[in-house]
This record gives sequence, structure tokens and C-alpha cells, in this order.
Amino acid sequence: MSDIDLARPTESLQAPTSAATRKGAAEIWHQFSRHTGAVIGMIVFVTIVAVVLLGPYVYPVKASETNVRARNQGPSVERPFGTDNLGRDLLAQNLAGGRVSLAVGVSAMLISIVLGTIVGQVAGYFPRLDGPLMRLTDLFLALPILPLLLVIIMLFRDTLRSSFGPQTGIFLLIVTVIGITSWMNTARVVRGDVLALKEREFVTAADALGSGHGRIMWFHILPNVMSPILVSASLGMAGAIITESALSFLGLGFPSDVPTWGRLLFDGKDYLNITPMRVVWPGLFISLTVLSINFMGDGLRDALDPRLRGRE
Repeated sequence: MSDIDLARPTESLQAPTSAATRKGAAEIWHQFSRHTGAVIGMIVFVTIVAVVLLGPYVYPVKASETNVRARNQGPSVERPFGTDNLGRDLLAQNLAGGRVSLAVGVSAMLISIVLGTIVGQVAGYFPRLDGPLMRLTDLFLALPILPLLLVIIMLFRDTLRSSFGPQTGIFLLIVTVIGITSWMNTARVVRGDVLALKEREFVTAADALGSGHGRIMWFHILPNVMSPILVSASLGMAGAIITESALSFLGLGFPSDVPTWGRLLFDGKDYLNITPMRVVWPGLFISLTVLSINFMGDGLRDALDPRLRGRE
């Protein structure tokens, strides 16, 4: 009988926690769904991701396949986006370029979010490290990012190409450079929340019960700062896509045989008088992707704000 009696309190304690989690998720989704721009942005973004990922299975044309006889053609039934100066299919190139651009955005965003979260957590929790880490953050914020990116890519591009190959080397370089130059805003936001949270009762209780600093930081404080981290992640991905497009448009991104949306803009700018739609398609993809992510970030910020969730 004692085993049964001991099991019942445990179940009764776990059930409200699970119910509270489901209720919180439902409230977040309810608040998010009330943001019209965020819902439209989510639909557009999911559609773009689905088209980019699943498009090659529906439209099985190789992006690198050339046909000089069909070069510089406009949109048609056979080639919906037309062709470039080498006869390559622009729809296939935009689909392939979207996969690369989205991969760069996600990877660079993950690097920046991890760095920003670590720096913000440590700076907010340990007062002795707060000053040095925040001065380091201010130093990175004061750097001219685009010239710095250009210099780093010029210095290390050939080395990484020879070590990892032309495509993988440039991918690693661009992702790493964008990631380590875009973590500062996340660090400052996380630091501010950690400074407020570490004075709360549950942190004091965990410290009194003997929990170490690492456990308090990553198991008690971190779950409570996930809201600004998620918002920073959405906005960071949009920024990474814009930065990669700018680098590729300047001719310092991926090689010419690796299509990205920025690279397609760079390659098509010299043919505006012949095939102007060649520039419109990648520009439209970039604009819609970044706008949809920004709208989703706005909706996510409102949905995760506890002051707004209870307000009808």
C-alpha cells in the first residue's frame, strides 16, 4: 500500500506541470496567431522553404546544365524564369541558390546565438566578468562590419579553398565570419535578463540548496531567457541572409559555379538590358524571405511577452 500511496503524489505533481506547459504553449500560439503580419510571414516563409527544398523533385532540371542555343531567353512555359547568358535555367538556379542561402542563414544564426548566449549569461551572472565582456561587446559593435568582412574573406579565402575545396571552404568562411560578427545584440539582451533573473527567489533557493553556478546558469536561468534568444535567432537569420547576399553581390562570396541569391544578383547585373527578370527573381526571393522572417520575429516577440499574453 505504501508504494501506491507514494506513487500518487508524484503523479499529482507532474500533471499540473504538463498541463501548465500545454496551456502556456496554447497562449503563445494564440497571441502569435493574432498578429496578422506574423501569420502571413510564417505562411510565406514556409512556402519558400518548401519550394526551395522540394522544388528539385518537381522541377528536375540541373542548375549547372548549359545550353548556349537557349541563352538569354525570357520566361516561357518550358523555362518559367527564363535562362542566363550560358543557357542555364534560372528557376533551377534560384532553387539551388535558395538552399545555399538558407543554409548560410541558419548556420551563421546558430553560431551568433550560441556566442551571444554564452557571453550574455557569463557577463550577467558573474559581476567580475561583466565589465570586460561588455567592453569586448562594445568593441565588436564599434567595428565597421562590412569592411571587416571583406578583409577577412580576402585574407583567408584561398587558404580555406585549398584545404576544404572551393564550395565547402567558402561556406565555412562566410558562415563563421558572419556568426562571430553578429552576436553582440543577443549578448546584451541576454545579459540584461540574467541580471534581473539572478535576484529572483528560485535562483536564491537553488543556490541555497547547493546547486553549482553552472547548473543555475544553464538549468534555471537559461530556460527563462529563451524568449529574447528566439527573437534574436529569427532576426539574426534574416541579417545573415542579407550579409551573405551583399558579399556575393560584391563578388567576394561563393564561386561563380555555386549559385546563391546574392551571386545570381551579381551575375545578372550586367544583363539588365537584355534579361531584366534575371535580377528580379533572386531579389524577390531575398526580399520575401527577409520580410517574412522579420514579421515572424515581431509576432514571436509579442507572443513571448508575458505582459501581452494575458491581454485580450
